[in-house]
Amino acid sequence: MKPTLVLLPGLMCDAAVWAPQIESLSDLVDCAVVDYGLRDSITAMARLVLDSTALARFALAGHSMGGRVALEVMRLAPERVERLALLDTGTHPLAQGEAGAKERAGRMALVELARDKGMRVMGQQWLPGMVHPDVIGSALFESVLEMLECSSPEQFSAQINALLTRPDAAPGLSAITCPTLVLTGEHDVWSPPAQHAAMAQVIASAQLCIVPHSGHMSTLEQPEAVSSAMRQWMLR
Repeated sequence: MKPTLVLLPGLMCDAAVWAPQIESLSDLVDCAVVDYGLRDSITAMARLVLDSTALARFALAGHSMGGRVALEVMRLAPERVERLALLDTGTHPLAQGEAGAKERAGRMALVELARDKGMRVMGQQWLPGMVHPDVIGSALFESVLEMLECSSPEQFSAQINALLTRPDAAPGLSAITCPTLVLTGEHDVWSPPAQHAAMAQVIASAQLCIVPHSGHMSTLEQPEAVSSAMRQWMLR
């Protein structure tokens, strides 16, 4: 029987963001992708992961917001996670003062745009900062826009609330003892390499992987490199 790998998508993403890895790793693991529905907090999403996964132990990988959910799963039930992969993510809560207010205003403006003009229009404004410049306008860019269109402004609002109220996950990093992959795109400006290097330094069992020529959507931008890193991680 193959081990189970639970995959946690990021903001407004679904199983499509993990499609290359699901295909590439199919000989090694059985993959299950979590749908957060309208849950509007990182903790509620993490509890969904635990409640919807029947196995006592499983491998867990989270991308972007999904990485934050994975870290909350580790806080709630570390004994259930055999190995952990954190992709293009972070640990810090909403900043205090002007920086936090700026992030909140920017995110809420995108929610209003999604409500007024639809998810595709919102995506056209949001997505260019999430990918390597070479991806903008490509077939891959269009496919990510199509994925965003599969969601709704209501889901977007719920997930934005989850991010704006995100917990500080940094204190829990030193408690992680399972084999851990910490991966990000070389050109991820939202979750940069230095941030991941700092995370990997605190996690005793961490392996750091910086994916060349990739922005925030590493699983789709450089699927072979990400799948290879995840295969090595699963076999550790």
